[in-house]
Amino acid sequence: MAVPTLAPVAPDVSPFRAAYARLTDVFPTLDVTETTARELLPEGPGWVRATELARGGAALDSFLAWDDEQIRHDYGKSARPDVIASFGLHRYAWPVCLLVTIPWFLHRRVPRVPVGAVAFQRTLGRLAVHVEEFTCLPDDPAASAPGARVVPDEAALRAEVREAVAEHLAPVLDGFRPRMRRGARALWGMATDEITEGLWYLGHLLGEEQRAMAEVQRLLPGATTPFAQGAAFRELTGHSGESLPTRDRASCCLFYTLRPEDTCVTCPRTCDAERVDRLSAVR
Repeated sequence: MAVPTLAPVAPDVSPFRAAYARLTDVFPTLDVTETTARELLPEGPGWVRATELARGGAALDSFLAWDDEQIRHDYGKSARPDVIASFGLHRYAWPVCLLVTIPWFLHRRVPRVPVGAVAFQRTLGRLAVHVEEFTCLPDDPAASAPGARVVPDEAALRAEVREAVAEHLAPVLDGFRPRMRRGARALWGMATDEITEGLWYLGHLLGEEQRAMAEVQRLLPGATTPFAQGAAFRELTGHSGESLPTRDRASCCLFYTLRPEDTCVTCPRTCDAERVDRLSAVR
């Protein structure tokens, strides 16, 4: 496991600027802006604060109306309310988890992003975040920065990643739950999938897919409450003997309700033979 050596951080530079800039470099459809203590999170057309999603009500209705419209446009049919809510939660949680996992993966820094610290503009692919506290390792040049808290080792830092994601998502899941017809375990299964598949995909874009998979395996080995299962990676053998990484999702995205003949490649409904065919076709 090779983590880049970190340069000193200037007092007026965010410890997360480089990580979020790198995220946007490889994934341009997501732009992350940090606000300072003197700035408010953005407001206005298209922006929604995580606290509003957690409360449910009109803000969540408006947020999910976008998913309803997109489903009708993309698939030519309407979806059940719980399917719309599942799509909406995925489209929020997948990028938000990266606010925590990418700085950890790149620089071993874990920001705390409570629900009041994030706003989302989904049509423009923009996230705004205000970080006041973060965790790092003793040898991090940012260990003396304002808001830093030092933990002794990698295992403790991984626990901080899980806690930071759970702290943010718990109230958001509560806001979505009445619309989703799912219990707590299923919702935390979705959270497990968003963490795992987000970092797996970004690892691929960064040219570090194998390291990303190994890191997520250590982050989510299983039996890490409240997350529903481990990362659940496994390997299949392709038609030419090549190794094809896959995993089994902890939750169902309900895409099959729109296209019953077309399941996700990581869905437990997708048999290994079909996975091999589909994975081989894209390599």
